[in-house]
Amino acid sequence: MATHDDPAGDSAADSAADQPYDPVLFARRASSFGAVAAAYAEHRPDYPEAAVRWALEPAFESTDAVLDVLDLGAGTGKLTATLVALGHEVTAVEPDDDMRAALRTHLPEVTALAGGAENIPLPDASVDAVVVGQAFHWFDQDRALPEIARVLRPGGSLAALWNTDDDRVDWIAELGRIAGSRVSFIDWNPARRIDAHPAYSPVERADFPHRQRRTVDSLIATVATHSHILVLEPAQQAEVLGRVRELLESRPETADGGFDLKLITRAQRCVRTG
Repeated sequence: MATHDDPAGDSAADSAADQPYDPVLFARRASSFGAVAAAYAEHRPDYPEAAVRWALEPAFESTDAVLDVLDLGAGTGKLTATLVALGHEVTAVEPDDDMRAALRTHLPEVTALAGGAENIPLPDASVDAVVVGQAFHWFDQDRALPEIARVLRPGGSLAALWNTDDDRVDWIAELGRIAGSRVSFIDWNPARRIDAHPAYSPVERADFPHRQRRTVDSLIATVATHSHILVLEPAQQAEVLGRVRELLESRPETADGGFDLKLITRAQRCVRTG
């Protein structure tokens, strides 16, 4: 069964999440982001350096090494930017033309190629690490894991990262229930994982605190970039986002000016064996 962006909830946006897997809806959601590429680039959170360093750690032969890193399903480059800031040589692969164009605008120094996890446009054994930010749940792992193994050098690291809402905080939990398009930390979907595969070592997991500075308007704009919202009819989108605004404007934690959205970055990693 496919994974979902969202925890269970009672909003119109979440109704699809409670239904049996629908491959047509899944494909619509997976391909929905290009239409909002600029908003995605502006409003989605980045990734904490500590999580990215942990993801890459198995691939290092020395602490000052520069790695050849593939950012797979790179989107607009949220994770790519952190990899570049850490000094690595990065190739980004992204199937959506609009998302890839946004990445090239923000990070013109990065090689950005068309492709996906199941058809990576790189030679065999060409990278030290493959990292995936907020996208691994869209992959067909039966095809993607062998393809990733093909481009990874032996001893190289495969890592997936997800930014999750810290819904141990009351108002953030309520946001998740209303929006129906948030990734829950408490109710983590166990299908969001790197599956075991003979080409890789056992998967390790770690969580890292993170935060994003938001306002009422910018958090609503963030919610509007989630796939469950993007595939709704306009009237449904307006209804859900209106309920989000009502919540945020009613809570003392969020009503006046800027506030921190507490996140937890959940990371998984394994090593290419052989």
